[in-house]
Amino acid sequence: MKTYSATPKDIKKEWVMFDAQDVVLGRLASHIAKVLRGKHKPSFTPNMDCGDNVVIINADKVKLTGRKRGKKVYYYHTGFAGGIKERSAEKILSGEHPERVVKMAIERMLPKDSPLARQQMKNLHVYNGAEHPHAGQAPKLVDFAAMNVKNAR
Repeated sequence: MKTYSATPKDIKKEWVMFDAQDVVLGRLASHIAKVLRGKHKPSFTPNMDCGDNVVIINADKVKLTGRKRGKKVYYYHTGFAGGIKERSAEKILSGEHPERVVKMAIERMLPKDSPLARQQMKNLHVYNGAEHPHAGQAPKLVDFAAMNVKNAR
């Protein structure tokens, strides 16, 4: 028996859409990272981008369990000496770009700092409201909250 390895002509990409309203962030991010990599398909090949294109709507209405909303801290560096800065998840979610919390959670669940991970992140599209410009691709809506009782709050 031979081991199957997908080639670019074998890969069939689909468009899927997730509604992040009242969904737990970590559970959503781990599921979407799996879909972006293609691990949900039987033809998964680790060195190929065989995942689907993912659209996330209502990213600003995502839920964090416990006291993570106020206590979770995201660090960034300005590039200058001593330029380490921090922001809480509460500040980012109530700010101008709340979709960044969802994007960072998913990005940190993909393989680190590789060309393949950067290519897979290009297949992710995150939007704050219910509107998105991908209606032409006819994304299939996945009801993530109904998959497990613990997914929604």
